[in-house]
Amino acid sequence: MRVKIDCVGGGPASLYLAVLAKLQDPAHEVTVHERHAAGTTYGWGVTYWPDLLRDLLAHDPESARLIEEQSVSWQGGFAYVGDRTTAHDGDPGHAIGRHRLRTVLADRARSLGVRLEFGKEIGSSAELPDADLVVAGDGAHSRLRTEHAAQFGTRVTTGANRFIWLGTSRVLSAFTFAFAETEHGWIWCYAYGFSPERSTCVVECSATTWAALGFDRLDHDASLRLLEKLFADLLEGHELLGRTDIESHAQWQAFPTVTNTAWSHGNLTLIGDAAHTTHYSIGAGTTLALRDAMGLARALRSATAPSRLPAVLAAYERDRKQALLSVQSAARHSAQWYENLPRYMGLEPHQMFALLGQRHSPLLPYVPPQLYFHLDQAVGRLQALRWLKQRLGPRLARTLQSRQGAADKGA
Repeated sequence: MRVKIDCVGGGPASLYLAVLAKLQDPAHEVTVHERHAAGTTYGWGVTYWPDLLRDLLAHDPESARLIEEQSVSWQGGFAYVGDRTTAHDGDPGHAIGRHRLRTVLADRARSLGVRLEFGKEIGSSAELPDADLVVAGDGAHSRLRTEHAAQFGTRVTTGANRFIWLGTSRVLSAFTFAFAETEHGWIWCYAYGFSPERSTCVVECSATTWAALGFDRLDHDASLRLLEKLFADLLEGHELLGRTDIESHAQWQAFPTVTNTAWSHGNLTLIGDAAHTTHYSIGAGTTLALRDAMGLARALRSATAPSRLPAVLAAYERDRKQALLSVQSAARHSAQWYENLPRYMGLEPHQMFALLGQRHSPLLPYVPPQLYFHLDQAVGRLQALRWLKQRLGPRLARTLQSRQGAADKGA
């Protein structure tokens, strides 16, 4: 069935859905509406992991190859805790500039016949042209979703901490954490390289520390200079960079967690941050948005007639909500770990970093940190012993049996 699809918002979710829809059926008429001019975007770099790259390769090898080529990779990480540093082995990760990712997807969509309309703002359903399916991919503050908030059952809650999304000219070779203690409490950042020239640097602290340090009163430049002093060891003389590409400088904010009891209303459906947001501390937002696009495209394959669209959207919502359960749980626990950061800062840096890696655990908030660390280490040793037993046990048994047989023959 030929479907007319209009996507509002030119982020990764909308663009990738447009790509997949046209690959699925070139007869689909797909338009992406983006309110900003072509070539502009916000943010710095975004992270993703090898499992997403495998999924991208399976869905569209051409765009996946370009994304991989323009990404940087790392493995493990570092943590600066005051004047001490600790390293940690970990899984490999990837990052790409948000602008580069959008350019790859926009170029791919255009090559497949998707119509891209930049500089056109659609603030309400009344401004949309007629379409079989309207996809709201216009972000956490989606206007189309807000217009029908009662029908979607939208709920937005804000976190206790304050954060700001910045860049830096220091190029980091691994995912890096830095924790600085001030007279008003701890302030910390997550940082990672995303290109040969830049890294992302997300700074966070409690609302109390934020106000006591004066960030509620300082202008943008003064805020950056103070942050450069606080994270001097991490930055090594490099500067912090504020956003200058769209509308205004990056602003301090509290993270908005968006949930919706329904993802569709009539022919309007939600995708990416318009449907759900995931705390930035687990680095999954872009991955989930792209997987939403995969899920919606997969559901559309069964749309043999316009009357099938409600069932298609219900299947998409059901499958994606199920897939999000474990990720969203991990994100909530991760956010709570940082909101209770002082609880863990009395540990040695390697212990704190180990629990940082365990922050998704629902048990951690209820067990004394020192005890949890030692229990986790003991379980790790037990798992190693189990692995040795499973892998080496049969071989060792055969060796001993062979030796015993030789000894019996010699006797």
